[in-house]
Amino acid sequence: MYHGSAGTRNDAAGGFNLDFMEWTGQVYADCPTAAAEVYIGAPPERVWSMVSDIFLMPALSPELQAVAWLDGDAEGPAVGRRFSGRSAHPAMGEWETVSTVIQCDQYRCFAWAVGDPAHPGATWRFTLKPDGAGTLLEQWYQMGPARSGLNLAIDAMPDKEAKIVFVRLREHETAMRHNLEEIRTRAERGG
Repeated sequence: MYHGSAGTRNDAAGGFNLDFMEWTGQVYADCPTAAAEVYIGAPPERVWSMVSDIFLMPALSPELQAVAWLDGDAEGPAVGRRFSGRSAHPAMGEWETVSTVIQCDQYRCFAWAVGDPAHPGATWRFTLKPDGAGTLLEQWYQMGPARSGLNLAIDAMPDKEAKIVFVRLREHETAMRHNLEEIRTRAERGG
């Protein structure tokens, strides 16, 4: 089961429509969000080991190419630890970011801010909730408030800002659904 942040609709057969996100007309300054969730037939401890492993994410994402911890030899994630990310997108080229872990509640929540944690260009979060013998896992994203690479496209076509924001949110929502399905598959088969 998945759901999108901007609304879900059941189809005629009672299943979920895969075209979740609806037009909202939001602009970058609105700090819009996207989210998806999935039920995983594995305990939060197993799911946590995947969502808090930054090195797994490039294997799941067509956009994120590589990551590396920046703050010494400490093992695993912790609030305040920073990591670099190298990404590529057919329409936006290649870029690098520095992210900071802003929440690391074992078996519950793992979140990071891209850029300045006090004023990020984006914020990403995984939330885990025990659900019977399994886990309800949500991946969430917030655009802004600080400028990001997307602002270059907005600056070039300000009259199309709402469409640019909407398309990017849909890309993220699609990627999150893919990430969650991959994590579900790995967690349910044991790692």
